[in-house]
Amino acid sequence: MFQQFLSRRQILQRCSLGFGSLALGSLIADAAQTQPTTGSLTQLHHPPRAKHVIFCFMSGGVSQVDSFDPKPLLQKLHGQPLPVKTERTQFNNNGNVMASPFTFAPAGESGIPISSMFPRLAAVADELAVIRSMTSPVNEHAQGNFFMHTGFPIMGYPSAGAWAAYGLGTENRDLPAYVVLQSGNATAPHGGISLFSNGFLPAQHQGSILQADRAEAIRNIRSPDPGDIQRQRLDFVKAFDSGFLQATAENAGVDAAIQNYETAFRMQSAVPELCDISGETQQTRDLYGVDSSDIEMAAYARQCLLARRLVERGVRFIELSCLSRNIGAGNAPNPWDQHGKLEQGHRLMGQQVDQPITALIQDLRARGLLDDTLIVWAGEFGRTPFSQGSDGRDHNPFGFSVWLAGGGVKGGTIYGATDEFGYHAVENKCTVYDLWATVLHQLGVNHEKLTYRYGGRDFRLTDVHGNVLNAVLNS
Repeated sequence: MFQQFLSRRQILQRCSLGFGSLALGSLIADAAQTQPTTGSLTQLHHPPRAKHVIFCFMSGGVSQVDSFDPKPLLQKLHGQPLPVKTERTQFNNNGNVMASPFTFAPAGESGIPISSMFPRLAAVADELAVIRSMTSPVNEHAQGNFFMHTGFPIMGYPSAGAWAAYGLGTENRDLPAYVVLQSGNATAPHGGISLFSNGFLPAQHQGSILQADRAEAIRNIRSPDPGDIQRQRLDFVKAFDSGFLQATAENAGVDAAIQNYETAFRMQSAVPELCDISGETQQTRDLYGVDSSDIEMAAYARQCLLARRLVERGVRFIELSCLSRNIGAGNAPNPWDQHGKLEQGHRLMGQQVDQPITALIQDLRARGLLDDTLIVWAGEFGRTPFSQGSDGRDHNPFGFSVWLAGGGVKGGTIYGATDEFGYHAVENKCTVYDLWATVLHQLGVNHEKLTYRYGGRDFRLTDVHGNVLNAVLNS
């Protein structure tokens, strides 16, 4: 037998494509870990106008007659008894008509009246679609918060963010599809972290709370083990879990646990990179106010800046959290809840969010991201046109204001109306179901078709209600 030996040069010449294939295989494997994953909907119901949602939740209840729904009659009747029937309130310590301590001025080419509480937001008035006729069936904080988040006034149901993650999946497997940002002294509103729950949906769709200004943004995200050792541990656990998954006939809970392990592993590098804003320009930092001497405003500004960075990284649903000012009867879970000292409390809360939210809209617009990002600004209810005590307002779920921006929304729009006192919605009455039906519609989802069978019934975010608010959307 004749045996021919190959030199190293000949081996490289004949096998060079093989080396390239090995490298390509490694790259493909890495890319597969970060490529988008679809949700339960294999195909959208119609072309989407938005890919991401930012929910600016004003926990505590912003007064509509002091923010986006001016009522001159309150000035005329200030200090007099309300000349119409007074509904039962949370504390039933009702006083007389209370004029707004804030002034209103038309803003933008659209002329939308915006309160002096939000002087900077006036610069982006033409991006806003203000809904003045929102209603809620409840007037207590925890129930109102659950209802605004889930469409049900009690815990146990999936949040809107969880539904969005479940239906649409994620554009970045290194980060959760649903992120709740907190900073400073911000805490979960009344109702607790159950407000961000996946409910009966698979566990990977729950909201992940990220502390925007802490060294460890997500608790226990860092492992004491080196990366390769931790990877081996996870692979070992996954092998057992996968076997158990097969033995339990593809149990959704087990599958979700496996996915959560993997997401947490990838987040160890993704989250620190996300939260490191040292690469942002000073112009951007000044725009948002992250270096402001106003501690609460600077903390909220960091949330807004991270919200933009999360959108850039493909996160589906982002919720921002207000911080407590500890004044005007507001408290940590409900900082907009001014049963007393309303002018002082609302003014400080407006100062906290006005510049950062305005900057978020401007920055998204400048970067070409606002068209793909739907911003929702809302509290759980509004406040009464009459006083509680001498200088506060009680809860009012009968007619209040929210607004939308970006994501195919018709900017410079006012939709619906309350009566001359700002008390009850009287024109184009809206519900929370209508709000979330509209948000899902902009994401390319028919709200009646995004369902999950649980306990023998097909549930959905909008329950058995909801109509898309086409009047506030671009055609």
